[in-house]
Amino acid sequence: MTFKEQILEGIPEKLPQPKPYDASINHAPKRKAILSKEEEKLALKNALRYFDKKHHATLLPEFKNELDTYGRIYMYRFRPDYKMYARPISDYPAQSTQAAAIMLMIQNNLDYAVAQHPHELITYGGNGGVFSNWAQYRLTLKYLAEMNDEQTLVMYSGHPMGLFPSHKEAPRVVVTNGMMIPNYSKPDDWEKFNALGVTQYGQMTAGSYMYIGPQGIVHGTTITVLNGFRKINKEPKGNLFVTSGLGGMSGAQPKAGNIAGCITVCAEVNPKITQVRLDQGWIDEKITDLNELVIRVNKAKADKETVSIAYLGNIVDVWEAFNKANIHIDLGSDQTSLHNPWAGGYYPVGLSFEDANTMMANNPVLFKEKVQDSLRRHALAINKHTAKGTYFFDYGNAFLLEASRAGADIMADNGIDFKYPSYVQDIMGPMCFDYGFGPFRWVCASGKPEDLAKTDEIACTVLEEIKQHSPKEIQQQMADNIQWIKGAQENKLVVGSQARILYADAEGRMKIAEAFNEAIANGDIDTVILGRDHHDVSGTDSPYRETSNIYDGSRFTADMAIQNVIGDSFRGATWVSIHNGGGVGWGEVINGGFGMVLDGSKEASKRLKSMLFWDVNNGISRRSWARNNEAIFAIKRAMQAEPNLKVTIPNLVDDDLLNSI
Repeated sequence: MTFKEQILEGIPEKLPQPKPYDASINHAPKRKAILSKEEEKLALKNALRYFDKKHHATLLPEFKNELDTYGRIYMYRFRPDYKMYARPISDYPAQSTQAAAIMLMIQNNLDYAVAQHPHELITYGGNGGVFSNWAQYRLTLKYLAEMNDEQTLVMYSGHPMGLFPSHKEAPRVVVTNGMMIPNYSKPDDWEKFNALGVTQYGQMTAGSYMYIGPQGIVHGTTITVLNGFRKINKEPKGNLFVTSGLGGMSGAQPKAGNIAGCITVCAEVNPKITQVRLDQGWIDEKITDLNELVIRVNKAKADKETVSIAYLGNIVDVWEAFNKANIHIDLGSDQTSLHNPWAGGYYPVGLSFEDANTMMANNPVLFKEKVQDSLRRHALAINKHTAKGTYFFDYGNAFLLEASRAGADIMADNGIDFKYPSYVQDIMGPMCFDYGFGPFRWVCASGKPEDLAKTDEIACTVLEEIKQHSPKEIQQQMADNIQWIKGAQENKLVVGSQARILYADAEGRMKIAEAFNEAIANGDIDTVILGRDHHDVSGTDSPYRETSNIYDGSRFTADMAIQNVIGDSFRGATWVSIHNGGGVGWGEVINGGFGMVLDGSKEASKRLKSMLFWDVNNGISRRSWARNNEAIFAIKRAMQAEPNLKVTIPNLVDDDLLNSI
């Protein structure tokens, strides 16, 4: 069968042959056994409903074995035989260009070069799934291939509920992931209901089909590292940034360190993903011996090198060894997946990678104790360095949150706040989000590198024109982004699809998108897919990350993210998504995203102006109402530019008056 025929087939009428387990692929760890015997039967019953009754006797023992062995039913037998990658949009069988674009993005999320655990349909973060099983994948792509522009596909946490009549201006796909009743949103609830096959953790951009590989976070990390060094009044060159994690999102850190120009040491316990990052050129060197690492870092400091070094081992050992060797760490952070601490997101010191994987599945109680012991030791080592002048920031992965729950010494004197700031509180919030700057991205649907090069050139030209009349308050942001886009090609950031990311405000996003749409209309480039990370100005309500610099008491509310997705859906988004848990953990955040297809039409031009303006200014207005000075400035500027925008501005209270009562 051809590729198109396999897509149109959906779930095969005739069972494909069982697939052998490929040990060369990076696989998800075994999930802990959490279902009762009756619930196991329910999970099997749920899985079998995708298949004709005549196949149940064959599939039942197979699915039971998967559930027993891996803690989930992935339906490996139904993994497609074709290579998984983002093909040119013209290769997809589709009645709708918009639907074809979504198929392209789904396959990009599952590309072996992009996905963390591709056979388990997990893109990044240890549990960020595009789907829960291969039947869902097959059925979804069949629906997309059959869809016309007056239908909408409804996705329930990976399950394609079906195609429903709608209209041309409606989203082609509406995605929800993990939207639990609040009292059923604890970590073990995810384990249970995911094992049952009724919900999934979509992360931020995995379950919304908008992940573009580590490049998606390289730019944000580069800005964070650059501004971190600015904050401590140091040049990056010859100075040291220490962190951990080389997985889907965290893999961006060493590349960002190189672009910023510092020495980066990034620890990772998984040998396979470490080698992948080395092969991809995202790290320069791999070291497995602590003594050798100490010698190498001292040399890099002496020679003022720009270099990224992966240490294959535990980050706690690195912090402790550098303290003993008196190596000064200028910037410190952590990006292990502590939103998922008990199932592979964080590996405790003192256990091998293999032993830890065995323990988390077979003795989860002891594993949790080991993780919490490790977090206390981890925090203690960091405290020793910060006492010597290290600037440490939480990188939004729930490190400080989980360390606090483990009883680590990371609380401030007031017993409420953390000892160390979130990078959003100190850097990204006031410098970027409050002004409306966030991770705007696009994908060239032709798959042609020359199209990406042309879009880079277009975006750079637009930004340089905007910078000429930008106020002084955002000149640094504009300059950083122009420098970024000029160096994008030489930094070889593409992994998977021909995609790009840069931080832009509403004006930048709208003008860049309009320039793309005109270039498509003129035949200079092919179709472009717009999107963004959920980690943005208004996409996410996350009290310990994206909204950690909201100080009016509303950071634990989620109105902004919900309003964002509702507003995007009727202003022209091609698809919208809303998730529970992305980035910092199940029950800790609500985040929303979108995708938008540009085809060169007047309709696309109208949609992009309406939706992109709302998508950014919704968040600025909320941040303004929280009395963030930079956001008040930005929303007043937006109202001057758009007469139809009228936003309530807060009246500021004199602190002396408050203190007098």
